[in-house]
Amino acid sequence: MAAQETQAVQQSSVSNGEVSSNGAAASGQVAQMGAVAQDPQQQQQQQQPNAWQVIKGVLFRIFIIWAISSWFRRGPSTPDPSTPAGAPRVPSRNLFPKDTLMDLYIYLSENEIFTDFNDTEALFWFQPDLVYGDWTTGDSGDGCFEHYKELSLSESLKQNGSIYIHIYFTKSGFHPDPKRKGQYRRLSTVYATRMLNKYKRRKFLKTKNLLTGETEADPEMIKRAESHGPVEIISHWHPNLTINIVDDHTAWVKGSVPPPLDQHVKFDAVSGDYYPIVYFNDYWNLQKDYYPINDTLQILPLRLIYCPLSLWRWQLYAAQNARSPWNFLGEDTYEQSDEDQDSVKVALLETNPYLLGLTIVVSIVHSIFEFLAFKNDIQFWNSRQSLEGLSVRSIIFGVFQSLVVLLYILDNETNFVVQVSVFIGLLIDFWKITKVMDVRLDRENRIAGIFPRLIFKDKSTYVESSTKIYDDMAFKYLSWLLYPLFGCYAVYSLLYVEHKGWYSWVLGMLYGFLLTFGFITMTPQLFINYKMKSVAHLPWRMLTYKALNTFIDDLFAFVIKMPMMYRIGCLRDDVVFFIYLYQRWIYRVDPNRVNEFGTSGVDRNKDSSDQPAIDDAVAAITDKSEGEKKND
Repeated sequence: MAAQETQAVQQSSVSNGEVSSNGAAASGQVAQMGAVAQDPQQQQQQQQPNAWQVIKGVLFRIFIIWAISSWFRRGPSTPDPSTPAGAPRVPSRNLFPKDTLMDLYIYLSENEIFTDFNDTEALFWFQPDLVYGDWTTGDSGDGCFEHYKELSLSESLKQNGSIYIHIYFTKSGFHPDPKRKGQYRRLSTVYATRMLNKYKRRKFLKTKNLLTGETEADPEMIKRAESHGPVEIISHWHPNLTINIVDDHTAWVKGSVPPPLDQHVKFDAVSGDYYPIVYFNDYWNLQKDYYPINDTLQILPLRLIYCPLSLWRWQLYAAQNARSPWNFLGEDTYEQSDEDQDSVKVALLETNPYLLGLTIVVSIVHSIFEFLAFKNDIQFWNSRQSLEGLSVRSIIFGVFQSLVVLLYILDNETNFVVQVSVFIGLLIDFWKITKVMDVRLDRENRIAGIFPRLIFKDKSTYVESSTKIYDDMAFKYLSWLLYPLFGCYAVYSLLYVEHKGWYSWVLGMLYGFLLTFGFITMTPQLFINYKMKSVAHLPWRMLTYKALNTFIDDLFAFVIKMPMMYRIGCLRDDVVFFIYLYQRWIYRVDPNRVNEFGTSGVDRNKDSSDQPAIDDAVAAITDKSEGEKKND
């Protein structure tokens, strides 16, 4: 339990199966080319889907879909103040009615704006006589058509250039070239474009053995790092792309389309009607399947798939790719978000549907327990009056552990969400310090004569009880084990692991040590319980919720692919909690025992037993004669 926060930062590896744009396995030729094009330093292990992180992402997207659906269920459209008498906006219609016969033109160009319709080399695919909204044609009888072709690689693309795809849907008999009089019509032409290649950042980590100065990195990569800097932007390629045209005839109202759907619905400025929605579907293109475009490549394979798409499925894809709430975080966070989404995709592709459904239900329960544990932990320390029986040193060590984890993930540029969660946990640990110790500012003895000095002092309920003696004794025995392990791990990390510098070595060594042996810091509380023969002072509600969460983690860790160290971490936390349960069983209810509120049953019984004596004394005084009362 105490080591869960440390273990959550760890990353793991998964199988590197190639996945196409429609979720199927990519061709062997494409996979082989991708493997050849990618150098060893560029190949990064795909992060294994962490159960609760995957489901939290899924639940977040379900919330977005629910928000979109709530927009659909709204009442009449909002009146437009610019119209006379505030009349509501007029609903629009699709410019392509159902079963419209249309032709598909796809051009490839290195120019973002395409005008050379007479260049036959630029025409990649021409598919005539498509029926809008037809789901029965095609090779597989599902309305889908496929086209594959290998592109010759120009020098511009080899030098980090861009290539664009230009798609035109025209009603049958029309042409997308505006220069062809009589064959072009604006309201009969649907146009969409996007960049086919994708620019990704490749970061060079200059690591070395701090003692010998040697590194196992590729010398060629070291030269590129020296010439291009620590971050290089490289064009990447994926051989698969699905082109969807949404089978939708909703009466959209201009200005009232909910986000993120409003980014895809295009209205005609004159007629007010909207064009059919063309969606570039690369949702199933995993980040690990992209490979860099460089001089070693001569051709680029490209497989395009045309398929109709229902409105409901388009809403799912649009919500999954929505990024507007994170615009302020920058491109680095976008790339991290793509990697996180890959975890969701891999889980959807590789996990049994029944297990995935069970995972969703259990993850909801896990989130509830996590919230309840957090709430009860705050309530326990906020209302705690006595520290008798509690290990204050463990609280202080928890602050040190959270600080090391935060510095480590900042040094390694971990996911932003993980950074925020660890930072919040560190603030809570600092708050706990104010509850277990008396903290004050010494304004007389300032640091360098400027800054007030912080004074920490143990609370009287901790010092005056035997808890402090047992706590010191527990950590003394614990140091006999921890210090040798810490020294051995530090020597191992220095001899056999490469680091960016001495600062990274210190953080990496501390983080690895805490990850491996951090659970030992949970044992001092067990020792205090043993010495006091009591467990009434523990926050049992919080411990119970955390234990249930740990059991859920065990379910995920042993059912879904996880690193072995993570599985061991969950198991050892369970062992510690079972020891807590055993102590609760052997240390039965004792009226002399002080509970978490600093009271005992003896005090209450004593008060109740004293009351009859007082009543008897009052009765005795009342029964005396008037002379005796005067003498008294």
